[in-house]
Amino acid sequence: MLPVIYTPMAEKYLKKLKDKALKKAFKAAVTNIRKNPDIGQAKSGVLSGLYCLDIYYNRTNYELAYRISKQENGDIVVIIMAGTRENFYKELKRYLK
Repeated sequence: MLPVIYTPMAEKYLKKLKDKALKKAFKAAVTNIRKNPDIGQAKSGVLSGLYCLDIYYNRTNYELAYRISKQENGDIVVIIMAGTRENFYKELKRYLK
């Protein structure tokens, strides 16, 4: 499994989650990404180089944006942002600028 690091924005969002089942769903998604980094959907255009994974929970669509960072001692999964699908990509583009 690949090591994982979180950006401050993703860490803050995941820390604020109150619903334990939703938090568990995000942790399971991160574990799946660590096992198979290509599981997410590759983005194009302004967001090229990023992957996004859909998480469906309680009839709500959540997104998890990440990138695979190449290091000299191996690859690292960088979790960039997590949140609900509503305005997710607009906020992600603003965050990456």
